Amino acid sequence: MYLLTESSKLMISEMDFQDSIHVLGFSDELNKLLLQLYLDNRKEIRSILGELAPKLPSYHSLEWRLDVQLASRSLRQQIKPAVTIKLHLNENEDLTTQVLQTDPSTLLHLIQQLEQALGEMKTNHCRRIARNMK
Repeated sequence: MYLLTESSKLMISEMDFQDSIHVLGFSDELNKLLLQLYLDNRKEIRSILGELAPKLPSYHSLEWRLDVQLASRSLRQQIKPAVTIKLHLNENEDLTTQVLQTDPSTLLHLIQQLEQALGEMKTNHCRRIARNMK
């Protein structure tokens, strides 16, 4: 079962599947039966795996605001910036809202980390992995 689900998930070719089961040391007759079982059922297995996958929220829209506290009763010349982000998400056909607040330096660090992750996705190694995941 594991072999069939992983092979269907990765959509490996007929030749790759044969190579995978050949290593296991099964008889030629059993290898042919497994290959036929895989070829007959891979689309159905993929559709079932797609239904079992968790439904994650998706992006709908984003609003942001920069708040700056210039002074307080105890400190007259205090500058305290804060970025408020209102994130609207589609979750199971419903619109949900998340409100996040952070300081600008943390937001800049988050942006740098996300840009670095996007840069990593452009490497050949990550592209190969992403291609196999589809």
